[in-house]
Amino acid sequence: MQAYAPDGASQGTAGTGRPTGWDRQQMADRLAREFQDGWIVNLGVGIPTLCSNTDIGDRAITYHAENGVIGYGPVLPAGEEDLHLVNAGGQNVSLKPGAAIVHHADSFGIIRSGRIDVTVMGAYEVSAGGDFANWKVGGAKGGGIGGAMDLAACAQRVFIILEHTTRKGEPRLVRHCALPVTARGVVKLVATNLGLFAPMGEGFAVRELAPGITLDAARAATGAPLFEGR
Repeated sequence: MQAYAPDGASQGTAGTGRPTGWDRQQMADRLAREFQDGWIVNLGVGIPTLCSNTDIGDRAITYHAENGVIGYGPVLPAGEEDLHLVNAGGQNVSLKPGAAIVHHADSFGIIRSGRIDVTVMGAYEVSAGGDFANWKVGGAKGGGIGGAMDLAACAQRVFIILEHTTRKGEPRLVRHCALPVTARGVVKLVATNLGLFAPMGEGFAVRELAPGITLDAARAATGAPLFEGR
């Protein structure tokens, strides 16, 4: 069982004897604080969908889902949901004033015309050069790249959220991706349970470490150099 610090940062060890840093909602919260006023933000399946739960004050953010929900809000709890209204991950969400439901083709028209200020996606690996792999795991015979290639090619920025290591403890932030790459050189920021990082080519710059996480611990869990002060 995890214990939580007063600031909401997870201080548990998850049975490993090592601090775990942020939980998934806290990872999403931290990355969402990078969104700027007026941005159109695409949220992909998985942890990225939690960004719409984040309170970011008076900034006007329009959340975009590939399935055609434009201008949605937080995921709704059981009993309050509209069963016909879901985000890209199939979660029931609320609508903000001015929201729209559009055809799937129109949703991709927004993407391909370059109107997405940032897309937030999950991934299996991110490289120091800004490459990411999120459509096929090692040894799999097939995979589905879906809209990720359109978003990676057309969004003005790509942010990634993922756990810092695999269940086996292997790093997901690496020098070079070993898995089939979705896009190269596009990732600007990466949020993990250990902190916020930026690909720099030869390694990752540490923008912020989660509470309870030391630089040495983050370096030990990363498959590429980590740099401070860049």
